[in-house]
Amino acid sequence: MDSALLIHRLQFAFTVTYHYLFPQLTMGLAPLIVILKTIALKTGDERYDKAARFWAKIFGINFVIGVVTGIPMEFQFGTNWSHFSRFAGGVIGQTLAMEGCFAFFLESSFLGLFLYGEKRLSKGLHWFSALMVFLGSWMSGYFIVATDAWMQHPVGYERVADGSVQLTSFWQLVLNPWAWWQYAHNMSGAAITGAFVMAAVGAFYLLSEKHIEQGRIFVRVGVIAALFVSLLQIVPTGDAQGRMLARNHPVTLAAMEALWDTQPGAPLVILGQPDVAAQKIDNPIVIPKMLSFLTWRSWGAAVKGLNSVPKQDWPENIPLLYYTYHIMVGLGTIFIAVTALATFLLWRKKLYNARWMLWILLLSFPFPYIANTAGWMTAEFGRQPWLVYGLMRTVDGYSKMVSAGNAWFSFLGFLGMYTVLSILFLFLVRREIEQGPEPVVPPQLRQQIDAARLNPVEVR
Repeated sequence: MDSALLIHRLQFAFTVTYHYLFPQLTMGLAPLIVILKTIALKTGDERYDKAARFWAKIFGINFVIGVVTGIPMEFQFGTNWSHFSRFAGGVIGQTLAMEGCFAFFLESSFLGLFLYGEKRLSKGLHWFSALMVFLGSWMSGYFIVATDAWMQHPVGYERVADGSVQLTSFWQLVLNPWAWWQYAHNMSGAAITGAFVMAAVGAFYLLSEKHIEQGRIFVRVGVIAALFVSLLQIVPTGDAQGRMLARNHPVTLAAMEALWDTQPGAPLVILGQPDVAAQKIDNPIVIPKMLSFLTWRSWGAAVKGLNSVPKQDWPENIPLLYYTYHIMVGLGTIFIAVTALATFLLWRKKLYNARWMLWILLLSFPFPYIANTAGWMTAEFGRQPWLVYGLMRTVDGYSKMVSAGNAWFSFLGFLGMYTVLSILFLFLVRREIEQGPEPVVPPQLRQQIDAARLNPVEVR
């Protein structure tokens, strides 16, 4: 691989991976904030308003860092991937522009109203602003996913005289069948992150015996939401996307499962280490015929292997693709187990006092980030060696006039800037969590307040 191409790929991989740490939490928290505001509106319970206010602050911090880290990627299409931009800009420019002009402005405008307009808006209008923030963030996610889905499954285009592609059908682009399932799978993953983070903060409050009432709300809402979206992540979204891969990208599915030869009744690999040179899996644990059933709903159906296509069309790093896929699936299974157990304890009214379970919830919050990152790596590694599947190879898409040295210089610059942003982000989030949804009253002052309520004359 050309050294300049490698650095361009590493730089974009780093910037997009770092950036997505923030939108996945905002997209995951947005529906939960709406849920909290809805409960507050229906019951008049101020505790849920306080909970929504608290998570809106965390949302706002993530939103700002997400914007700062997202803007450079737009420029990298021109600075690092100019040949790709020239080739596909007439198509993907539509969805990228709509994300910026419509969804981003909808989300940011109503976020300002939600954060700073509560005292000036009615309760119904404040709830409506939360709903618009949710719709804006999820619309933004759709336009980005639709862009990537076109690169995975190009539709609604035509070749023109200069060799580039131009859009012929806007509706085919935005209603790409690949986008629907990819979007559903992506957003359920983001919702898992939001739910686990909410449950983890609630568990932290309960374990530290601070903000007890709010901690219970966070744990209860987070655990129930996490179980629901974790199930959706497997069925139907993950299942449908796997079947779509089998129909359209069989070589990608074969690499994800390290399936070398086409075979009927193909097994599903649970664990094992792929050996590409020997074309085998070491120490395999498999479920016989399960892959055939999951992809074609037939125990004896033939699943295409890697050897069914020329080697130059294989994904470039099969072991990495295999491991990222299995990390995603393995963690998704663990999420279901953890949240099902927590929900059972909640139903038995034992969760808030089960410190061992609260510790599990607290320590689990990084894993949805890992699972979402592994999922996106699976999608992008699986498309290789194509930048636009079947139309443009990755080796043809980068900026040939930008040397490896120049790419290294900007890459190191991003590493330095994002280190500073990370420190700032952690400081701001830590401060909000320490302050909590409501001021902490010291025990001595609490006793004085309680005494004043019971004996107001004596206290005077």
